[in-house]
Amino acid sequence: MPVEPAPLTTRPAWLALESQAQILRTTHLRQLFAEDPQRGERMTLEAVGLFLDYSKNRVTDETLKLLVELAEQSQLRARIDAMFRGDKINVTEKRAVLHVALRAPRSARISVDGENVVPEVHAVLDKMTVFAEKIRSGNWLGHTGKPIRNVVNIGIGGSDLGPVMAYEALKFYSDRRLTFRFVSNVDGTDFAEAVIDLDPQETLFIVSSKTFTTLETITNAQSARAWLLARLGGDEQAVARHFVAVSTNATEVAKFGIDTANMFGFWDWVGGRYSMDSAIGLSTMLAIGPEQFRDLLAGFHELDEHFRTAPFARNLPVLLALLSIWNNNFLGAETVAVLPYDQYLKRFPAYLQQLTMESNGKRVQVDGTPVPVATSPIYWGEPGTNGQHSFYQLIHQGTRLIPCDFLAFTESLNPLGRHHDLLLSNVFAQAEALAFGKTAEEVQAEGTPDWLVPHRVFAGNRPSNTILARRLTPAVLGRLVALYEHMVFVQGAIWNIDSFDQWGVELGKVLAQRIIPELEAPREPPLAHDSSTNNLIRRAREGK
Repeated sequence: MPVEPAPLTTRPAWLALESQAQILRTTHLRQLFAEDPQRGERMTLEAVGLFLDYSKNRVTDETLKLLVELAEQSQLRARIDAMFRGDKINVTEKRAVLHVALRAPRSARISVDGENVVPEVHAVLDKMTVFAEKIRSGNWLGHTGKPIRNVVNIGIGGSDLGPVMAYEALKFYSDRRLTFRFVSNVDGTDFAEAVIDLDPQETLFIVSSKTFTTLETITNAQSARAWLLARLGGDEQAVARHFVAVSTNATEVAKFGIDTANMFGFWDWVGGRYSMDSAIGLSTMLAIGPEQFRDLLAGFHELDEHFRTAPFARNLPVLLALLSIWNNNFLGAETVAVLPYDQYLKRFPAYLQQLTMESNGKRVQVDGTPVPVATSPIYWGEPGTNGQHSFYQLIHQGTRLIPCDFLAFTESLNPLGRHHDLLLSNVFAQAEALAFGKTAEEVQAEGTPDWLVPHRVFAGNRPSNTILARRLTPAVLGRLVALYEHMVFVQGAIWNIDSFDQWGVELGKVLAQRIIPELEAPREPPLAHDSSTNNLIRRAREGK
């Protein structure tokens, strides 16, 4: 067993980085580029089809060396090996963390409790493939003999955010004869709007819930069942032709009316936010087809292998994580803006919100003691160029330091006149403007009146990464998602937290179970909450 690392803030690299930060907090990127004219070519990293320019971070070669030393002093290599080996690194739930097994080739061997799980993974993938080919070919017929034309995915959290993001990201490759909708919110509007124009005879529902008891998912699934039966004459045999399940609870699935032969399983060593490449991705496979789904998995696996084997200084997820820790813990940045300059990636920031903040939004270390430093920054964003006309004002001239990740592709999937050149020019210009800004002297030289000069100054010195790929393909999407998955892992390893549990989502759900019968009771029951909650419940009851 490896020796436990020293407490985070006493590690030699951490102490040296604190000294570095004292200097670099007041060092401008203009100075760093002036002192090293080749910086923008040197501080780049290319691997598995992704190109990272990290030169616009407030770091020096010494900073980067110390960050790598911090990773080593945090025993990152041992933690990576433990994950790939199948050790139970999710300590609070005593589970292995093996999303990497979901995209391993058939020949791989990855064990949990001594059993190779790769054959199980491929058995599910093969079953998904057979089903997807039936739907896409029109050979799967609904209860009235019509082929399926509409697919509605019902899930929440990772069972929704991943499939939605992947569908939007890979829409270019999807079968446009099929319509896809996604329902997650327990607000009835979400379901009502999703099915309002669908023909139930041609509609398939995918109900994604590991336990088949998730409140929001099962509530929506029951509404879908009632909607279907009301329109198909009430014959309960129809359910088996219009519903499939992604679950492990065969008893509840059968009770619902779904044929368990059409139940696609996954495992407790797959966290929800890491599950889009498991059977949770069934809607993705239906949209883009089995072959391109396997390309997606291959992209994931390529990045996994890069992460597992590349030295830390030349390792994309490690470098991205170390730079985020530098900005967060040493420069005081509390948020990160993720800015994809590709409309297909419009749901990517929302996907990353769960991946990053549900994973690393923790206040205690794996041993239960408080984390001595800030953990996950707040991740957010919108696609460019839309964001430029809303929140970029704050990023450029506001009082907060907001590092940015710009994502872009050198080739457009939809070449249209000058559009792509205009798009790329904005990516590069925004990163340049954030880094170098515009001085008062430069503003004055343009003939700006003195009173207006302060309003038109851009301080610059705002850090950013630019990640480029050639074009958005299924494989490239897999690499991008795996890049951020492993970035999150590295952050958590250095902060010594469990990135794979999510106890923070539980308390509100438990309290809601107490409140539901209080809202639904025919007469007002005794209320034993605080005065605010009691009052809100009474007002809601009065408003019915």
